[in-house]
Order: sequence, then C-alpha cells, then structure tokens
Amino acid sequence: MRCPSCHQDNDRVIDSRSCDDGAGIRRRRECQFCGKRFTTYERIERTAQKVIKRDGLREPFDRMKLKKGLERACWKRPISDAQLEEIIIEVENEIENMDNEVESQHLGEMLMARLRDLDQVAFVRFASVYRQFQDVKDFVEELKPMLGKYNNRIKK
Repeated sequence: MRCPSCHQDNDRVIDSRSCDDGAGIRRRRECQFCGKRFTTYERIERTAQKVIKRDGLREPFDRMKLKKGLERACWKRPISDAQLEEIIIEVENEIENMDNEVESQHLGEMLMARLRDLDQVAFVRFASVYRQFQDVKDFVEELKPMLGKYNNRIKK
C-alpha cells in the first residue's frame, strides 16, 4: 500500500478491525518511511452489476455515485456517515441478490424508502432531484402521504 503522504510502498499494519457489519476490514497503517498514519479498507469485490439508466444506457454500478447523491440530500442534516454507509450496504446487498442488471428507477426507490424512514427533509431533497420535480405542486404531491401520517400522530 502506498503512503498517501510520501508515496512510498513500505508500511506496517498497526490495527485491523471488522467494519460494515463484517463485510469489510478497516486497517490502520503507519508508513515506515515518513511515519504518517493512514487508514485503508478492504471490501469483498462484488460481481459487476450494471445500472440501466432511464434512457436505456447501461453503466457499471458505482457506490461512490450513490454516496454523493445521499450526501447532497443529507447536507446539513443530523445524519452521520455511518448511517449513509449503512444505507449503501443495505442497497448493495439487495441488488447483489438480483440479476446482473438493476434499473436506476428501482435503485432510486430503494434509496428513497430508506431515506423516508431516516430523515424526511433528506427524503424530499433526494426525491426532488430523482423524480425531477418541476414546481411546488410536485413537492406537495410527494408530501401528502407524509403529512397525513404526521397529522394522524398529532390527533392521537
């Protein structure tokens, strides 16, 4: 493993721990050349999943693309990186049990279902981009079911 600071290929592992509910290993390393410490992660290499986009194009599944989308939706919300990582792992595990291809619409629905339970503001942000809201009416239509549940809780 090359040191991110000095780019030398001489380090030692200081600590190893399981992460991602056992799906990966987190290793703390120390460069033998410059003494800097850094963290690396090992994960199981999954089968090459393809995502079918709305226009019919197919592209490789990219977990970082999911993470960036979730981070944008959760910006300035009380949601930790661990919670986002948990969502991504759940979705990865679910699509791994499917065929080698998954439609982007299905992927978006899986993410929205998890965001709806985690944070309603993040859910609306994600849905507004994913469903391509054009005006306020689209927001209101998406919020109606959530507002109905909220009003029912207040009445009790």
